[in-house]
Amino acid sequence: MNPLSISIAAGFFMGFGFGVGCALAVIYSIYIGGYRKAMEDSLRPEKSERYQQMLPKVQSRLAHQQATNT
Repeated sequence: MNPLSISIAAGFFMGFGFGVGCALAVIYSIYIGGYRKAMEDSLRPEKSERYQQMLPKVQSRLAHQQATNT
């Protein structure tokens, strides 16, 4: 192998492998942070305005899914 092909292979691995890996790590962190925040909001005794607005929509969606599954 010549040095150019080794450099190209190393550059491809570093750019693509680490780039995609880092992007996936960031997306996962955002997802987990949002999930954690949603769980905290659902456990509070006083529900937020956003929670109260979304609750009927989620309940109707779940009822619709249960009706179509049975």
